[in-house]
Amino acid sequence: MFHHITVLKEESVAGLRVRPDGIYVDCTLGGAGHSERIASMLEPPGRLIGLDQDETALTHARERLAPYGEVVTLVRSNFRNLTEALRGAGVPETNGVPQVDGILFDLGVSSPQLDEADRGFSYQHDAELDMRMDRSQPLTAREIVNEWDERTIADILRDYGEEKFARKIARQIVTARAKAKVEKTGELVELIKAGIPAATRRTGPHPAKRSFQALRIAVNDELGAFEDALKQAIECVKPGGRIAVITFHSLEDRICKTIFQKEVASCSCPPDFPLCVCGGGEGKLRLTPRKPIVPSEEELEANNRARSAKLRIAERL
Repeated sequence: MFHHITVLKEESVAGLRVRPDGIYVDCTLGGAGHSERIASMLEPPGRLIGLDQDETALTHARERLAPYGEVVTLVRSNFRNLTEALRGAGVPETNGVPQVDGILFDLGVSSPQLDEADRGFSYQHDAELDMRMDRSQPLTAREIVNEWDERTIADILRDYGEEKFARKIARQIVTARAKAKVEKTGELVELIKAGIPAATRRTGPHPAKRSFQALRIAVNDELGAFEDALKQAIECVKPGGRIAVITFHSLEDRICKTIFQKEVASCSCPPDFPLCVCGGGEGKLRLTPRKPIVPSEEELEANNRARSAKLRIAERL
């Protein structure tokens, strides 16, 4: 059963200000929790377009969203191909760019992907080293661990997992693979533990958590894909439309914050001035609100995985 607890569902959907006849995009379909809420608010010609690169997620989403019929269109695609996917779905264009009323990103990995042993995402289950969200892509965690050089592995663990023992862990991996390839997640967990001092292992989260996150991000080029997609989203949202982004760690949030701030209107001229004379420029976005929204205490009690979530919302000017 593809069961996933949707984080900040009501807050993110409310932030999109869904209109019954609008066109909305869920770039991270997953368990379809956000999509179902949006679809329930639409009426033809309103549309929800859901994107996911994971065929398992799409299969379950089709079942969950079946009651909403013609308002729902599902597309198998990495969200870094957002513009192309919207064009393929027949979204009306302005100046050659598809235009929609709202776009949602929920960057958390679906709970089923983490919990199903055969996907290789979890340090809690022994499985083949995989970690691909799109199983048709060639690169796997196994290839990175067994074939990439020590320095690159260390950089991945440090940059994407913020792992302070990255170099020691990379050394353990390279030393072990010289004798036999590292094939299973369980083997990798033991190598990670060996690279972390015993005193540190006894405190905080699971010692493999940061390294597994880092490898997952590298395998799927998650940060590069998100940056590409968010820049496209800004161009694909109509004036008055909104972009809602839920992030779960500092690297994603930093990308979102930086891109949004770069596009935020900084003009301080009075609203009745016909042209900007302050030199600040008009910008493309307005933050609504200016600071990120975080889960309530009630949501945190129900779902501990929501603890690091942040929701940022921007409106196209």
